[in-house]
Amino acid sequence: MARFETTLEQICNHLGGVCHGDSRQLIDAIEPIETAHKKAISFVANPKYGAQIDVTQAGCLIVSPALQDRALARGACIVTAEPYLYFARLTQWWRAQTLSLSPSTAEPLIHPSAYIHPTATIGDGARVGAFSVVAAEAVIGAGAVIKNHVSVDIGASIGTDSVLHAQVTVGEHCVVGARCIVHSGVVVGADGFGFAPNQGRWEKIEQLGRVRIGDDVEIGANTCIDRGALGDTVISDGVKLDNLIQIGHNVFIGAHTAMAGCVGVAGSAKIGAHCTVGGGAIVLGHLSVADHVNISAATVVTRSITKPGHYTGIFPIDDNGNWEKNAAVVKQLGGVRERLRALEQRTAVPTVDSSK
Repeated sequence: MARFETTLEQICNHLGGVCHGDSRQLIDAIEPIETAHKKAISFVANPKYGAQIDVTQAGCLIVSPALQDRALARGACIVTAEPYLYFARLTQWWRAQTLSLSPSTAEPLIHPSAYIHPTATIGDGARVGAFSVVAAEAVIGAGAVIKNHVSVDIGASIGTDSVLHAQVTVGEHCVVGARCIVHSGVVVGADGFGFAPNQGRWEKIEQLGRVRIGDDVEIGANTCIDRGALGDTVISDGVKLDNLIQIGHNVFIGAHTAMAGCVGVAGSAKIGAHCTVGGGAIVLGHLSVADHVNISAATVVTRSITKPGHYTGIFPIDDNGNWEKNAAVVKQLGGVRERLRALEQRTAVPTVDSSK
């Protein structure tokens, strides 16, 4: 990526915020606060990390008003109400500037090695990379970028300005909305896991539904989203999925929900809007999760969640010997409960009728 250099004044002109210090100061990188050099910009979003302000070498810090005085004591800063959001927008602007400096290529919009079926539709300004396949009746929206070795199957649709990175597969008749980012290795629309028992063997249930992905969705590398068995698997607008996530058939994920790596959601589960699911968590099939629910990492959701809140279900790690002893105790709790109930019934004091 091309080297980019700017000033604090230019950053604030594009993104806002109040600049303290020399507005002409040059910035040539965005770096972590621990390793930032004197021409780099970094940020501190949480006051509990305020001590890092005193030791960083960063040329400028993005901070909240609460940390303004501490940041000013060591050098230049940009003050904004939401430093983390400002940092996110800075990365977007920075990437756009560096890409604009990259040397233009003479490659055609459609690489000569790509296969485009005669009945496929390619929108204005869309790109299709080397060895990619766009099958019959597929639609690639205007400005979309289909990188190398991508497969867009029969009747699939890719929305305007979406980007499919290398080796993505979008199955037949599946829909990817506008402005989506789909990272390498993602499979959208593989068959769901459906089999009927038949005299000790398994009979395949054909998966006849689709996957429908909304607008502004980002899907991490090697994530798999299964097509519905009859209806569709639905990923709503603004959803963010990390790497190596498994979404089963007929799952519904509400708008702007985010899931960290290695989450598994079993078939027909329904997850609400504005939820977060921590890494490695599992949601069992046919359950419902309300809007605004936060599920901790490694939690197994075994029942529906009907109210917003933060939910955790993790058996604490321990020395293996202690863990086995504790697990043995847990297995005996059912019997202990029954004995306690029987004891309470034998020792219960008879109720006196005060009306007599």
